[in-house]
Amino acid sequence: MKEEGAGVVVYLRQEGRGIGLGEKIKAYNLQDLGYDTVMANLLLNHGADERTYEVAQGILEDLGLDQIRLLTNNPDKIEQVEKDSQIRVVERVPMMPKSWEAIEEGIEATEFEVKEGAVENKIVKGKELDRYLKVKVERMRHLIPIPSAL
Repeated sequence: MKEEGAGVVVYLRQEGRGIGLGEKIKAYNLQDLGYDTVMANLLLNHGADERTYEVAQGILEDLGLDQIRLLTNNPDKIEQVEKDSQIRVVERVPMMPKSWEAIEEGIEATEFEVKEGAVENKIVKGKELDRYLKVKVERMRHLIPIPSAL
């Protein structure tokens, strides 16, 4: 948004992919037992992702936006934002974790260089994060390439 000089952030209170904060905590407990995020939701009798985007559509329409660039890896989010509305996602801007970018670029350091305006820009990596993101790609159709080194 800084580069474009404009943009909109729409925050929807849909904790735990729409199952609510209490159920999200239960899902975390199941994840601690070894279940992935999708299976944890299913075991709690929820869908893998119960979020809805009608409110976001209304906000974007109220702002007079009918063509947007959407920062997401989630194809369902694109489909839901466009569903039954005049809004069209003209570009999906991928959200690649820094740790995966580093792998793809062959960077082995634990930190990126500090960039202009940034206080600290460390690469956050870990098996739990990688496992979580792989589930999103493999089970929820997220559009992000998994590094071959994982």
